[in-house]
Amino acid sequence: MGRLPTPSLRMRWPGLAPWWLGLGRLVVVVPSATNRRVTRRFSFSTPARPPDDPPPAPFVSIREAFGRFWPHTRGVRRLFVAGVLLAIVAALCEIGAIRLFGRITDEVLAGQNLDAFWEPAFVWLGLMVVAGLASFLGSYATAVGGERFLLRLRDRVFAHMQTLTPDFFDRRRLGDLMARLTDDVEAIEELVGSGVVRILTTTVSVFFFAGAALLTRWDLALVTFAMVPAFLVVSKLFASRLRTAAARERLSNGVMNGVIEEGLANQALVQAFNRQGTEARRLHTQGRAWMRANVTQARLSALYGPVVQIIETVCLLVVIGVGAWEITAGRLTIGGLLAFAAYLAYLYPAVQGLGQLALTVSQAAAGSDRVIEILRIRPRVTDSAGAVPPAAPPRGRIDFADVGFTYPGRSTPTLRHLTFHAEPGELVVCVGPSGAGKSTVAKLLLRFHDPAEGRVLLDGVDIRDIPRTALREAVTVLQQENLLFSGTVRDNIAYGRPGCGMDEIVRAAVMAGAHEFVERLPARYDTQVGQRGRLLSGGQRQRLAIARAILRDAPVLVLDEPMTGLDPETAARVMEPLGRLMAGRTTILLTHDLRFVPGTARTVVLGAAPGRTRTRFGRTAWRTRPRMGTGPLRG
Repeated sequence: MGRLPTPSLRMRWPGLAPWWLGLGRLVVVVPSATNRRVTRRFSFSTPARPPDDPPPAPFVSIREAFGRFWPHTRGVRRLFVAGVLLAIVAALCEIGAIRLFGRITDEVLAGQNLDAFWEPAFVWLGLMVVAGLASFLGSYATAVGGERFLLRLRDRVFAHMQTLTPDFFDRRRLGDLMARLTDDVEAIEELVGSGVVRILTTTVSVFFFAGAALLTRWDLALVTFAMVPAFLVVSKLFASRLRTAAARERLSNGVMNGVIEEGLANQALVQAFNRQGTEARRLHTQGRAWMRANVTQARLSALYGPVVQIIETVCLLVVIGVGAWEITAGRLTIGGLLAFAAYLAYLYPAVQGLGQLALTVSQAAAGSDRVIEILRIRPRVTDSAGAVPPAAPPRGRIDFADVGFTYPGRSTPTLRHLTFHAEPGELVVCVGPSGAGKSTVAKLLLRFHDPAEGRVLLDGVDIRDIPRTALREAVTVLQQENLLFSGTVRDNIAYGRPGCGMDEIVRAAVMAGAHEFVERLPARYDTQVGQRGRLLSGGQRQRLAIARAILRDAPVLVLDEPMTGLDPETAARVMEPLGRLMAGRTTILLTHDLRFVPGTARTVVLGAAPGRTRTRFGRTAWRTRPRMGTGPLRG
């Protein structure tokens, strides 16, 4: 909630400046250049969308957006109400100060009576102290309420994103999603949080100062009120084009953030291939699109100010002309004219503020469109109504029974008639070329997708009848890319089981063969591993991932290309802790590299020639089965 300082009134009312320097500050909420949020600019037209950019989010009515997000203000509404009430108190103090100013002008200055100055002066000072305190408390309460709302809404949107399957994130730019969680969520707060407070306080200010002007001189007030609709018409004309322009700016901002995130995340590749210029040109192209969107908005901002100033100047000239005529006729005093002009000096910025709020709401609605677009996306996989957790800890038997699966948007099945089983303590190897469906097996087992045909069973129970949280507690995946978080070695190992003790972390590291190299790190287990663990070697990251899996201690283990990127010597060293990890667990190994696979492992060959699928037993025994994704694993 901002307050219009007196010097800005002096610019608009040059003839009255000397009289108003002591009036304090205006209790009219206007966008502030010092606000923590970026001040947006507006335009009548919108830049053309580059052909490779995604389309803007579908428009949502402001009423629908408000109705969707207003329930999230529960618990902080009292702070918004306090902000409104305190702003009203400050406005009333301002009105009282203006009346005292008129009294001082007539009785002290015109009457040259210094004794009549002290009483209204001290009352004026007291009113300004109360107004300042009320303004501070109201602004603080509104800010606290807005920040709590932002925290709650961002948490909700992020939680919803985490219910979506990984393929959703594969199709989206990470930078764009980050922009929706930050800039767009913040814009919604302008719509249903502090924006509501500003609308109410500015509306109340308009009525208060208009009422005071009517009580001072109703005829003059009616003349000047005739100009008020002009403010509203101008604001409506500008707001009608703003929402599309703001949507384009937010889309361009999201795309640009995505380019920045990709370029910084892949700097090793960029520099290795000498593609710094390519990335710079990508950023420049998207930066120009964002610049055009902002420049277009700046044109509207540059036009809006002068138009409003012309309307205010016309009003001022009307007041001065009619007031001078009334003074010469003896029906109005100089103090009365100045007091009336003061009310208008507060009234017109308030009316202008309402018009500015219309622009702000239109822009905030563009941010709400992008957030609502995400919230409307439903998870592809959900728990069934009858899903119940297993009564006993899972043993870990896995069955794929005639499973078929086709990825959304594709016509060719990835898996067809896949049938195999894996017993506790047994190793089953799924091999095949890239694209044969090896990683798809892991995704189906974790219920990132559901099979189109057949069933996947855990201990004889269809996994669709098990809650996803319970299912995933029973399955540990060692992924092809060893995913680590920014943080310490200790944090990344403990991610497998939050709340575990240091002794358990060290024991898991010893079993994974990681303890030795961790002890050589500068801060040992408190050493920072860098973003995505990039301060460690590939083998070190692999062993930390194995330690994390050991600590998790799930009965089913899925190894997705665990030797990818490792040289033969490092891979041989990793096999020993992997063997300890696999001991006693149902293990499904997804790989195309059979060099380190035990000869007793059962092997499913994916992606064989149409009509023939091979199933290998040990190192030499093979079977075939027509029209299957894999053959049965019975000896």
